[in-house]
Amino acid sequence: MTNSSAVLSGTVDRTLRILETLASQPEGLPLTALADELNLPRSACHRLLADLVRCGYVRQLRAMGDYALTTRLPALGLSFLGAAGILDIAQPIIDRLAEECGELVRLALVDEDRLTFVAKAQGARAGLRYDPDMGIDVPLSCTAAGHAWLMTLDEERATELVARQGFGTPREYGPKAPTTFKALMKILEEDRRRGFSMMVEMYAPGMSAMAAPVQGSGREVAGVITIAGPMQRLTTAVMQELGRPLVEAADELAVAAKSSPLLRRRSARG
Repeated sequence: MTNSSAVLSGTVDRTLRILETLASQPEGLPLTALADELNLPRSACHRLLADLVRCGYVRQLRAMGDYALTTRLPALGLSFLGAAGILDIAQPIIDRLAEECGELVRLALVDEDRLTFVAKAQGARAGLRYDPDMGIDVPLSCTAAGHAWLMTLDEERATELVARQGFGTPREYGPKAPTTFKALMKILEEDRRRGFSMMVEMYAPGMSAMAAPVQGSGREVAGVITIAGPMQRLTTAVMQELGRPLVEAADELAVAAKSSPLLRRRSARG
């Protein structure tokens, strides 16, 4: 790689890290906090922010104030998902399952070695509503979505993906998050026998979740559909009752996926 290519690669990497950080802070961040969080020189961070402001992806909330994303980047994502048919195809199925279970339902797509949430529906009408960030790379070792994907893979491939991403710790996630491959593989084997993943307090304290893979006719996985909510409502008994409608929704999505070039492309890669 030439010096100019290395500089360009570094600039792109820093710019994307800024966008990803601001995506999780809709209220905005001051320059100093953003630079410190990303371990960037403040002068370099300011130059990149100025370029993003000029291009319309970031705005400064007030003179000398915090920086926040504009709606341009989210609009690009929605445009992409809309053109791929994801919203038209998946949203009615997700909405119907959310109405039935009364909890948060989400769809995550497999993209190479990553799993990313792209659509959701909130079924909770009252009480605590669980709604974590969308668009993040899903932690595979301690989430229902991650387990639903991993359970469809052989042990070697599942181990490779988790090793690349790393384990979460109980301090970072939930008190029951697995921290060894032995513990994880035992959980995945239970998930395979059940036909869907199910967990309590692995990703977050006080929260439960379950997920089923969206698999094509060749058993290739295009994504996963999940249900998540407070453990007081989403008990083990309730999750077992919701297993059938969850798997039925996943099967319906698998059939509908044939109409989406995005889902179809992921299924073909298997």
